[in-house]
Amino acid sequence: MTKVMKNTNGELTQRTEDYSARLRRLHEIAVDLLPKYGANWHRHSAVISRREQLARTLYYHELYQNILDVPGVICEFGVQWGATLSTLINLRTILEPFNHSRFIYGFDTFEGFNKISEQDGNLLKVGDYSTLDQFDERLDEILSLHEADAPSSHIKKFELIKGDASQTVGAWLTRNPHAIISMAIFDMDLYEPTKAVLEKIMPRLTCGSILVFDELNYPGFPGETTAVNEVLGLNNIRLRRSAMQPYCAWAVFGE
Repeated sequence: MTKVMKNTNGELTQRTEDYSARLRRLHEIAVDLLPKYGANWHRHSAVISRREQLARTLYYHELYQNILDVPGVICEFGVQWGATLSTLINLRTILEPFNHSRFIYGFDTFEGFNKISEQDGNLLKVGDYSTLDQFDERLDEILSLHEADAPSSHIKKFELIKGDASQTVGAWLTRNPHAIISMAIFDMDLYEPTKAVLEKIMPRLTCGSILVFDELNYPGFPGETTAVNEVLGLNNIRLRRSAMQPYCAWAVFGE
């Protein structure tokens, strides 16, 4: 039987018992093998990669290609462990290695949800999606190591902004009056911060900017759809989806 439930990290998931058992076994194998891979661990570890991870990478590759001719920075609102930020930095190195103006910004509390609204349903709780104490410092190191292998590596082209994005984005906009947002990724899951951030960044979008939403039309996270509808109006935008992601959707601003 398939059901919506929370895993040990407080994340919503739809899994059968057999599927969960396979994931647990792959995790056991990965923990055992990783120390044995040697210097090429980063290549050999792909043996335990799942289709979900590959699909996610292909999805962001598809999105990134749509902003190659759009000037501006990339903002991800809702970072958690930083998998998407790592993917974006590596995609930048592959797709536009000499575009040192494509800064990437990640906004997160790194402490999980700090408030749940009635628009968010009843499956979530405060603290879900938390990481570790001072994890932003560890993530900064990881992203710096990725960026070190890119051209113009002497220029740091990413920044983590810790705190409630609905509060920190205003100060970020003030500090960066030049910043056009070419792609804004909304992965905060919740109604209030999604609505607040979307409203605040609107003046920095250009025709061709991409707005990416990670949980649209998702019964487990109704607040994101509500926020998008209230700010943009679902009747006013053309939403697109990828065959590789069931609940992710994106729209081209101004289209």
